[in-house]
Amino acid sequence: MSERWQYKVEEVRLGMLGSIKPAAIEERLQALGLQGWELVNAVHASPVGPTLLFLKRRA
Repeated sequence: MSERWQYKVEEVRLGMLGSIKPAAIEERLQALGLQGWELVNAVHASPVGPTLLFLKRRA
């Protein structure tokens, strides 16, 4: 039997003055980790766009 996975994409938006607060991202990742989500990748494609967090967990 093969494993089944669920996938989730979280969007981290820029804060005031275009900054990203690492502590806020860490807090969100901790909360998602408690729900069984594992970070697979993070992509910040443009200077003014959001950072996308790609996560997975066993279904």
